[in-house]
Amino acid sequence: MQNVFDVLKERGLIAQTTHEEEIRELLGREKVTFYIGFDPTADSLHVGHFLQMVVMAHMQRAGHRPIAIIGGGTAMIGDPTGKTDMRRMMTREEIDHNAAQFQKQLGKLIEFGEDKALMLNNADWISGLNYMEFLRDIGVHFSVNRMLTAECFKSRLERGLSFLEFNYMLLQSYDFYLLNQQYNCKLELGGDDQWSNIIGGIELVRRKTGKQAYGMTFTLLTTSDGKKMGKTENGALFLDPNKVAPYDFYQYWRNVADNDVIRCLKLVTFVPMDQIRELEKLEGQELNRAKELLAYEVTSMVHGEAEAKKAQETARALFAGAAGGDMPQTVLTAAEAADGIGLLDAMVKAGLIPSKGEGRRLIAQGGISVNDEKVADPNLVLTGDQLTGDGVVVKKGKKVYHRILVK
Repeated sequence: MQNVFDVLKERGLIAQTTHEEEIRELLGREKVTFYIGFDPTADSLHVGHFLQMVVMAHMQRAGHRPIAIIGGGTAMIGDPTGKTDMRRMMTREEIDHNAAQFQKQLGKLIEFGEDKALMLNNADWISGLNYMEFLRDIGVHFSVNRMLTAECFKSRLERGLSFLEFNYMLLQSYDFYLLNQQYNCKLELGGDDQWSNIIGGIELVRRKTGKQAYGMTFTLLTTSDGKKMGKTENGALFLDPNKVAPYDFYQYWRNVADNDVIRCLKLVTFVPMDQIRELEKLEGQELNRAKELLAYEVTSMVHGEAEAKKAQETARALFAGAAGGDMPQTVLTAAEAADGIGLLDAMVKAGLIPSKGEGRRLIAQGGISVNDEKVADPNLVLTGDQLTGDGVVVKKGKKVYHRILVK
């Protein structure tokens, strides 16, 4: 069997490692217990968490043992990483409710049970800590000067960092130490923004036990131009069907940019790399095959095969119906399209928009698609080749379809 480290690396999932060769050797030599933490600060996981779930599943399929830590204790403080302000203080009831939701969603990808994955809530050990004993036993191993150089704290110093949040690194590090002692957990995984906290845990294990522990972070789910993925017009792309309907979830992945579809297939699906390499050869309209596969695979994992099929069939039926003979169309002359025509000009001519300004506004809001691909560039030019034959189908909003072609 291929070493899971090589699988993760080939798919572009690994961002940083503390000891690359040692981790690879360890994962190839023995069954390794590892952990990832999820702070229940909302009542649903989102696609950023989903990437971490996929990594856990890769690891479990390779024979390693995951521990999913629900941060019922650490959520009482809130991780300052990536935040410009302190998190809203949550009640214990809110945190417990959110933790229960997380457990259901994690179970869709990770197999829990005896000698399989474990799910633990760090409130079970954090809530009962004696603060003075904790400071004497754990706090003594942390240098304030060194902590202040960590990115998670540096970015907050100018705006103000509460002492409450300053404890977060100690508590996350304590999680690793306790798991190392009780479950022989040797490896902590997390998003790349968790690097400083992971290093803190490794150092604590070494200082307290003399044993070597390891850390590995994942690539953050971003577009090819570096923007964080998972945001929609209505907010985060949650895994809860009551927050984001399966069809809308499917459509999010179906409409990713051409430059992002192959990378997403590698990061958040289990489609074999040989198949992905074949899909990587596709160009233009053919890339829609890769986008359909991506949307189906991710939706199936999150919402089940039945919902994925339903979403796929609905999307195809909508487009097929819109593409039928009754769809309104605008025919351009060969002269008008000789050098191509701007999408905004074509839409004005077709009566889809009253002005280019309105067209720019719709595009900025994600309300225009061409051949079922979301348009991001208001300066997009439709070429003569695109407009010949069946032409292009422009979709405005959710229900207005219009064909533009040259005859």
